[in-house]
Amino acid sequence: MFQIHFGNADKEVRCVPALLFTLLMSVYRMSSLEEPLGLGDLPKLSINRLGRFCQSACRSRADGHNNGNYTPSNNGNNQTLFHSSSHSWHMQGNYTDSSYNGVNMEFRALPQKISWDLPRFVKVVEVGPRDGLQNEKNVVPTSVKIELIHKLVASGLSVVEATSFVSPKWVPQLADAKDVLEGIQQTPDVRFPVLTPNLRGFEAAIAAGATEVAVFASASESFSKSNLNCTIEASLARYRDVTSAAKKHGIRVRGYVSCVVGCPVEGTVHPSKVAYVAKELYDMGCAEISLGDTIGVATPGRVVPMLEAVMSVVPVDKLAVHYHDTYGQALANILVSLQMGISVVDSSVSGLGGCPYAKGATGNVATEDVVYMLHGLGIETNVDLGKLMVAGDYICKHLDRPSGSKTASALSRLTT
Repeated sequence: MFQIHFGNADKEVRCVPALLFTLLMSVYRMSSLEEPLGLGDLPKLSINRLGRFCQSACRSRADGHNNGNYTPSNNGNNQTLFHSSSHSWHMQGNYTDSSYNGVNMEFRALPQKISWDLPRFVKVVEVGPRDGLQNEKNVVPTSVKIELIHKLVASGLSVVEATSFVSPKWVPQLADAKDVLEGIQQTPDVRFPVLTPNLRGFEAAIAAGATEVAVFASASESFSKSNLNCTIEASLARYRDVTSAAKKHGIRVRGYVSCVVGCPVEGTVHPSKVAYVAKELYDMGCAEISLGDTIGVATPGRVVPMLEAVMSVVPVDKLAVHYHDTYGQALANILVSLQMGISVVDSSVSGLGGCPYAKGATGNVATEDVVYMLHGLGIETNVDLGKLMVAGDYICKHLDRPSGSKTASALSRLTT
């Protein structure tokens, strides 16, 4: 149980996950693009939204205290006090429990508490063969790409983004898109979407046997011009042609929105811009919209308002999240997204990737780390972590670099 004291109103929130409290307080410490939020912004990111997304597990009650402190308590025995005047923390109480070797029962119960509002199953969309490899300077042989895809499928992944039918002039690494797609062994119940930037790319993909395509727009005007060489509106017009053609062929279309939190040129991107592009993609027929933090600057405090805006215009079951891990926030962002109702997560094996148009951006969150976290939360994925690590080890050996997955690195040390 947490007691939250702000301004003129006190509220007591029961059953709020302790981990979510930690994420909430991280909003105070840091926000995207090095723009710290003040303490006055914190209530907007906390109680009202927590109540909205934790209705089955939480209830609120107003009291009459007003001391300016932020006080989470554990059965009245243990407290962490945050003093708004000095911005300092200190612990009060003894975190012990005689029935469990001195470990507080509150922490023992954490997995059960944070499972209240999490999905039972999460679909993991593997983007490594396309998003992960597109930024590699040395060309990866077609046979290696095909074998990587087969190993990923063998791990239980049901969606593997295979390649992109983009001009080789812009992305030389994916010049073999046709050969990769034709070389994949088709597996029942496994989808292999391919990226198609325009109608010409769509037609090439269909000719090569594609059964699902993806289009990508940006929520940032500047990034759209640098990445797509056109404005947001012009890109959306292109994709209306693609989605229209896809309907005639019975082809499923996935939509991507890039720069959903920050842009390397413009800085912070307003949630309303993200919502606008997402709704346009949804209205033109995209079956799923993936929201991408292209440069990895998102924090939970930025993710919440962005998702709120998008969820007001696109059904939550049509949304996915796609977080890069530049600042080490991807797993925290995924957890908050799950608590808000998202159940589709993009990731890249071994954390491969980056963005050729966003200097300094690192790869997607590692698929191994995502699966490890989800399984630790009791969430099903149908993915075998051991086999997934085999796929990651295979591509890392070819690229001659260590895995970017902390989970894979840690588990490998335990078995060697």
